Amino acid sequence: MTSNAVRIGSEPGRLARRTILTVVGLIFAIPIISMMEFTFRDGLGGGYTLEHWVALFDPEQNSKYRQLFQAVQNSFVLAVVTVTIILFVLLPTMILVQLQFPKLRRVLEFICIIPITVPAIVLVVGLAPVYSIVVRVFGSSVWTLAFAYGITVLPYAYRAIQASISSVDMITLSEAARSLGASWLNVLWRVLLPNLRRGILAASLISVAVVLGEYTIASLLNRQNLQTALVQVSKSDPYAAVIFALMALAFVFLLLLLIGRVGSTRPGRKTT
Repeated sequence: MTSNAVRIGSEPGRLARRTILTVVGLIFAIPIISMMEFTFRDGLGGGYTLEHWVALFDPEQNSKYRQLFQAVQNSFVLAVVTVTIILFVLLPTMILVQLQFPKLRRVLEFICIIPITVPAIVLVVGLAPVYSIVVRVFGSSVWTLAFAYGITVLPYAYRAIQASISSVDMITLSEAARSLGASWLNVLWRVLLPNLRRGILAASLISVAVVLGEYTIASLLNRQNLQTALVQVSKSDPYAAVIFALMALAFVFLLLLLIGRVGSTRPGRKTT
């Protein structure tokens, strides 16, 4: 076999990598560019105009798009509450299982993966009786929908955090810190969480992306979020719906860049 022979499983060459990145980039870019071009169209008469973008921020048309802006606010609240549930319920549970109850790791994984195997419509049917109790206890505010979203994002958040946990010897780190006199709170805050930062940030980003794109649960439980408002507005003003969809994509993209920037920063060091 010659030295130039291609080995199975070897790293692709520079040309192959650029080709793959170009094809993947085009797959993502073409729909986005088409959406952008659509928002500048001047109806069926042809030509292009900024009227559709300007109209969204025109004070005289506030009442027309008030529902859409309220839906954006609702989705933002849902994203914050959902991420809070992940960080304050799932993350401590995974750390506790990893350190103190390793035999329960498979059980926790099974429980967290279950929601991805259940269709959204079936999940809503099961959640409907539970939500009748939730409404009585917490009221009918839109943020209560985050309890359902917290279940929906479990498989994705679990995988992101577990990948970081698997790459860190948490038992050795925690025992070393404890042997030096650190309390469990210091071990968690100053030793474990900095090492799990990438997974935590990835889980947060995935949770935000899932919440911003979720439609079925909100629609069937009669709650208003960004997706349900976009569907309603698109029936009368498709330009506004596409513009808000583009802004949601831009927000997630900027969030991805921010999280990537924060995740690449080493604790105690400043980026240059």
